[in-house]
Amino acid sequence: MPASRLELDCEELTVLVEQYAQVEGVTATAWPSLSFFRADSPSDRSCAMYEPCLGVLLQGNKHILLGDERFEQENGNYLINSIDVPVTAQVMRASPQEPCLCITLRLDPVRIGEWLSEVKLPKPAAATARGFALSPLNTELLDPLLRLVRLLDSPRDLSLLAPLIERELIYRLLTGEQGARLAQIAVVGGQGQHIARAIQWLKQHYNKPLRISDLANMVNMSASSLHHHFREITAMSPLQYQKLLRLHEARRLLLTEGCDVATAAHRVGYESPSQFSREYSRQHGAPPLRDVNRLRQVAGDASGAVDLH
Repeated sequence: MPASRLELDCEELTVLVEQYAQVEGVTATAWPSLSFFRADSPSDRSCAMYEPCLGVLLQGNKHILLGDERFEQENGNYLINSIDVPVTAQVMRASPQEPCLCITLRLDPVRIGEWLSEVKLPKPAAATARGFALSPLNTELLDPLLRLVRLLDSPRDLSLLAPLIERELIYRLLTGEQGARLAQIAVVGGQGQHIARAIQWLKQHYNKPLRISDLANMVNMSASSLHHHFREITAMSPLQYQKLLRLHEARRLLLTEGCDVATAAHRVGYESPSQFSREYSRQHGAPPLRDVNRLRQVAGDASGAVDLH
């Protein structure tokens, strides 16, 4: 059977991304919101902060852990994330001959909001407000993404046409099966916006003591409503979210700044180094020093940094 339009576009996009992403890790592009990721071999679990984004995996296989939920990202589907969340990611299938290749397009809630008055949103695909989901890839979404990547070789065309293509991509996402999920962060006064404000505060003050009542007052919600909607959207409670931010940042400090365990624990907000070590072990599968030494042996100091892709 002849290849479908979707298959042909995927093949061309894979070739283009591999040409740009020559080295492992994240590759920035001439369009600031667009980046590529490459892995030449399976990886250990790594910490990542996923911003609102569209993610397309073109080759390989990747597992993502959000709270206690596990997602398997593979070619043929796209990832939509509507809110900043700390996750654990692991490349499961990759080789130098067939690397794991991903495209990420960061999404701006302001631009999403510009479309809301013009777009009739589809009904949610599932009865959940979760801000993170996978959906089957289609030609309507892949075609503008391919056109955007093609423009990277033409700087003059890129500056003029990329904003239009990015707007088209947002339209395709909003009218796709995850449109309502994505739109929740842009609805003025909606629960998604309240939770986004709470998350921004947690990101800026992750090393400070957290009182749920104070955070709820700050975002004009009751404590019970904040807890309910926060868990519904992020798959974790505010306290769990803060703990993951702390442990992810501590891992980065240990790997890239050479901090000792007690210093890293204190800098991310722990008063007890022993409590920090226990929680670090539960999250990363080994005590801090053993985990860091293992990562350095596998990837080397330079590539052992926390993945913010």
